Amino acid sequence: MGPAMSTTTPLATGWTFRNAKSSESHSVARVPSEIFVDLLAHSLIPDPFVGKNERAVQWVGEEDWVYEVTFPTPAAATASGQTTTHLVFEGLDTYATVTLNGKVVLKCDNMFTPQRVNVGDVLKGEGEENRLSVLFESAYLKGRKIVEKWPEFAWGCWNGDKSRLAVRKAQYHYGWDWGPMLMSAGPWRPVYLESYIDRIEDLYFTAEVSDDLSSATVKVTAEVEGDAEKIILCISSPKGKDHVSTVDVKDGKATTTFTVKKPALWYPHGYGEQPLYTVRALIDSDISIAQQSKRMGLRRACVVQRPLKDVKGSCFFFEINNIPMWCGGSNWIPADNFLTRVTEDKYRRWLELVKDGRQVMVRVWAGGIYEDDKFYDICDELGLMVWQDFAFGCGNYPAMIPEFRESVRKEATVNVKRLRHHPSIVIYAGNNEDYSYMWGEPNKLGYDAADTNPENWLKTQFPARYIYEKILPEVVAEHSPLTEYHRGSPYGNEARPDGGDYTIGDTHQWNVWHGTQEPYQDWDKLSARFVSEFGMASFPSIEAIDSFLTPETLSERNAFSSTVEHHNKADGAERRIALYLAENITFRPTPLEAYIYSTQLMQSDALTSAYRTWRRNWQGPGKELTSGALVWQINDCWPVTSWAIVDSLFRPKLAYFGIKRELAPIILGARRTVVVTPADKYTAAHTKTEHKLQVWMSSFLPHPSDETYKLVAKSFHANTGELLAEDVVAESIPAPHNRAIELADVLLPGWTSRGPADDSHLAIVTALYLLPSASSTAALADAVARTISWPDPLKHVPLSRSPGLGALHWQGKVKVRTQRPVKGLQLLADGEVQWEDNGVDVVPGEVVEVGVTGLDKVGGAVGVRFLGNERGGGVALAGQGVWEAVKLEEV
Repeated sequence: MGPAMSTTTPLATGWTFRNAKSSESHSVARVPSEIFVDLLAHSLIPDPFVGKNERAVQWVGEEDWVYEVTFPTPAAATASGQTTTHLVFEGLDTYATVTLNGKVVLKCDNMFTPQRVNVGDVLKGEGEENRLSVLFESAYLKGRKIVEKWPEFAWGCWNGDKSRLAVRKAQYHYGWDWGPMLMSAGPWRPVYLESYIDRIEDLYFTAEVSDDLSSATVKVTAEVEGDAEKIILCISSPKGKDHVSTVDVKDGKATTTFTVKKPALWYPHGYGEQPLYTVRALIDSDISIAQQSKRMGLRRACVVQRPLKDVKGSCFFFEINNIPMWCGGSNWIPADNFLTRVTEDKYRRWLELVKDGRQVMVRVWAGGIYEDDKFYDICDELGLMVWQDFAFGCGNYPAMIPEFRESVRKEATVNVKRLRHHPSIVIYAGNNEDYSYMWGEPNKLGYDAADTNPENWLKTQFPARYIYEKILPEVVAEHSPLTEYHRGSPYGNEARPDGGDYTIGDTHQWNVWHGTQEPYQDWDKLSARFVSEFGMASFPSIEAIDSFLTPETLSERNAFSSTVEHHNKADGAERRIALYLAENITFRPTPLEAYIYSTQLMQSDALTSAYRTWRRNWQGPGKELTSGALVWQINDCWPVTSWAIVDSLFRPKLAYFGIKRELAPIILGARRTVVVTPADKYTAAHTKTEHKLQVWMSSFLPHPSDETYKLVAKSFHANTGELLAEDVVAESIPAPHNRAIELADVLLPGWTSRGPADDSHLAIVTALYLLPSASSTAALADAVARTISWPDPLKHVPLSRSPGLGALHWQGKVKVRTQRPVKGLQLLADGEVQWEDNGVDVVPGEVVEVGVTGLDKVGGAVGVRFLGNERGGGVALAGQGVWEAVKLEEV
């Protein structure tokens, strides 16, 4: 008889579920699963995402549920007297008691911690039926009882019931300001039996790339269960070259070190390739065979924090393979309230949207989960850096409870060990806004920056400091020592841990929308070293809204209906959206499609101006004043009005495309200023007013270039389209690499003073083009970068409602031109048409090209909306011959 293979027996089918109070059971299609998915499958509840049904299903979270399955003992479990068989649950949500053949074999109280138990003595003989039962108790009720036991503790949080703080469960299940309260339960990750004689319990490595990037030292370790004496460790290069070593197993471990010369380095996309090595471990003895493999990306990664030149504070930027990175990216929330519906395909669609949007970082937010392995695998492949939060968000966690601390340490350990091999993960952060919550509470909950004794922290009303400053850094240092640990997000330093000092650490900049509700034109005053959250809310697509309306509720198909407002969880959101709309643009509340457009245009204008402004602060070594901005948020977990830039149906909002434009390798930025000079120091009436234009260029180019450029400005009358000025504003501009440079500070082209009552600047739209020095000023198609400077606020601009648009669909692109300036041109088409850009600005004399797929299948006209024509209309698509032969106004 040959050696026995390590064998996995999935327990995925044949399950039933029932209410613990009832004997009536129902089938489960497949495990992993969860209670809402299974109740929905049997039409036992209405769809919580439709209408106000969320309210009608709250009872589910306060019941206990039982999942059961019978299965025959596999032959592998009894193949040898030396065989060990474990029952493995990769995730149980949350309070679970597992019974096998009438015997309680394990209890779980943490959704994030896999469970494994030896059941060799509990299983029946080969082929005989076993009965497995899992009781899930109500996490909501359990949490409420824990709170009751600790009445002296300062329980408190933002979002959700305070009892969530006591429960190690995805915190967003309790409801958030963008998501419903749906308290799920069930076996949410795979369940299986694992039978083995020898088992590779873990395979891990540290990979240190030399300072000059010429070599990498990889220390590989395998942890082994069983009696194996030797193990084969191997590294395979992306091209298939193997480095192999046979290593002795001592005290359950085998370690060897490989040196890789001229390593193929992993880079974030846009900076290089994403080659992945494979690390393998193999036990091949006379009695057993076991193997495990993991992928590896070789890179140097660090967070640089050092004093800046001539300004207060220190920088905070990521450096990959010696290249400083300006990190444009997004925050990520769980992609569904029902996690078992998030497939690999859905992960890939979401993350490809991130990459296609030119974003290089995604922050896995603390109120969700440690995502599935597939999420991080895809990030590795796509070249997306991951900022990984630990799962503590917006509250005061009860770390004074010993059992809670023990559970947290186990949770952190298993998840860091699971994730540590991913090159995409470049930082772990201890929490989301917990220090900020503490900072705003009376007496700061007893926080004392000078007290460095962790045991004392447990005696304060902020015992969670013990988690963020002792448990988590210890876990990361032990299990992923080359990865940065950051105490929280935001976090500055011990004296100001809440992120309120913008000159250090990272900041959540919510003084636009939340906080003081500043104008979004003031992002320059709200700059920080690294902005890990900021945002502006908008409505989702009309398709997303229609998805939660029913034929019976079509009367609710308006922006202010109770059903639509139920799908808007942010306090005061209706007022704040209306406030920012009223401050900035003209809009109409009906039809609903027009209001949706207006909110999305406003959101896009707000967010793109932030990226443009903060990229200006990336000024080279010693002047990294702002080194990244992660928008809140990329995605939604249900159809909702939120800060997302892509809605729950994968439909990008206008802001998604606007941010994509602002993250191009080279961009132009422009800001209008007003300089008022009084005739003397006493007068307020006798002044000289100048309207000026500041222009800068921001570059992500990693290497210097000999190319030079010139800056061309063309100003138009906003209503008539008349060309007011055409100037070469700057010449012989060098190509900066990986920084921003100032290009001009000049009078607004086309503006002349007409006295103190003059508002003519409000009618001037200025297009700016960065052209190669050798190009003609008329060769706008040669432009390396382009931006349009509009007066602020846009509501005062005398735009034409009939700008004379023309469009051509040709070779996978829609080409657009206009007679008069157009702001926020949204291209529309029925069906699954995919646009590469949208919400574009267009001025006379240029052709704007937008890539598109699927338009051939729908044919006919393309719909359009733009500022001043929010209701929308159609524009005929000209053929190539017509486009070239006729005058623009005839199209």
